[in-house]
Amino acid sequence: MKRFSVPLAAAGMMAALVMVSCAKNTENTGNQSNSGNASSPSAKSEQVVLRVLAGQSTTDAGIEKMIDAALAKKYPNIKLDWECVGWGEDFQPKMQVYIQTGLPDIMIGKAQDVTTYGSQGLLGDMTGKSYINEVLPAANEGVTINGKVYGLTYNALYQGVYFNRALFDKYNVKIPQTLAELDTAIATFKKNGVQPFATHFLDTWSIGNITMQFAVNDVFRDNPTWGDEFRAGNKSFVSDPGYRAAYEYCKLIYDNTWSDETFSLEQTACDARLVQGEAAMKVSGSWSIQNFLDIDDKFEFGIFPFPNKKGDSKLLFEPNIAFMKSAKSPNQDAIDKVFELIATDKELALEIYNFTKTAPMIKGVTPTFPNPSQKDIDAYAAKDMIQDVNLGNNQLQWGGFQEENAKDIAEYVQGKITLDTALKAADARRAASKAQ
Repeated sequence: MKRFSVPLAAAGMMAALVMVSCAKNTENTGNQSNSGNASSPSAKSEQVVLRVLAGQSTTDAGIEKMIDAALAKKYPNIKLDWECVGWGEDFQPKMQVYIQTGLPDIMIGKAQDVTTYGSQGLLGDMTGKSYINEVLPAANEGVTINGKVYGLTYNALYQGVYFNRALFDKYNVKIPQTLAELDTAIATFKKNGVQPFATHFLDTWSIGNITMQFAVNDVFRDNPTWGDEFRAGNKSFVSDPGYRAAYEYCKLIYDNTWSDETFSLEQTACDARLVQGEAAMKVSGSWSIQNFLDIDDKFEFGIFPFPNKKGDSKLLFEPNIAFMKSAKSPNQDAIDKVFELIATDKELALEIYNFTKTAPMIKGVTPTFPNPSQKDIDAYAAKDMIQDVNLGNNQLQWGGFQEENAKDIAEYVQGKITLDTALKAADARRAASKAQ
């Protein structure tokens, strides 16, 4: 989920997720239907309250206050009533409830959510809105359905293997580009008493995220329509060597970390062990950068793509925060004013990007937070070695499919079920792989 040379985000799926609470606006806001007068704050009856459901990653909690402050300056008559939930566990269930009872005016999820809900006719069309022109063109591709734009993509996260530069230098370990080179790096660190990987599988999203990272490079890059073919019955998890490898990579990582703590270790504690030199690598995304720098603001870390079978893995980016609007909201004008502010207020954008440690999808903004991995990102980008992880995420939905697969993977890596059993379980839930 910039300080980059190209437009970018996480993986895929998943950025680290958290249950959060937002301060709700409880002021008397009068008549909420007068959205056409949203730019005029003079009359109490002209005030508008917009309900917002925000599915947040750990990087995002707190940006609602920044948006509120900026909105109060430009459109003081528009108030946002926030409901913040963790994206990984609670956003999808909330959306299913609201689909039945009435969607909030604004929803904040991931770019992949735009595909899920836009294809159901639930989201408002943003095509032709001036604020969409403020977004990098590559970011609009993932939120366009049948030629119409249904999401405002705001930032992005990079995903891959974060590594402790000092440990790689100390033990003269080269950046692995092949699986054989990765095996050599693992052996070198183990010989010197360093855990090869810092890994936390406490959260289902973490397992699902790294699995999709592996699958994008081993499955979807070779076959960009794999998900559609899977649903048509022409592909299967159990017979696909790429997906079999993706599950095996999860086991490889589990076998080369603190196996007795992996399912109880919090993300922040896991990140700390990489920073403190107890482990050399961590398959993760940009959401870990905040933790790295909070622990040691001088920590030197880099990033490389997890090697695939061909040795040509690309570094992954995932469009992260995406703003959506309800197609049936009576407050379309007020929503558009909020989105126009979010897309054009460069001071607000800089504040949010620096706070979340993420890459911008809004034009003309360059974050100033320190990011030692930026030189690696720039190098991969210059060689056209970056890939949008939503290539896979947009084909295989999270809730009900990837999330359930991740639970099976957890059983598999711990030796409770076989690899074939885990893969066959994914095949058995084929119908759940695409939003209905």
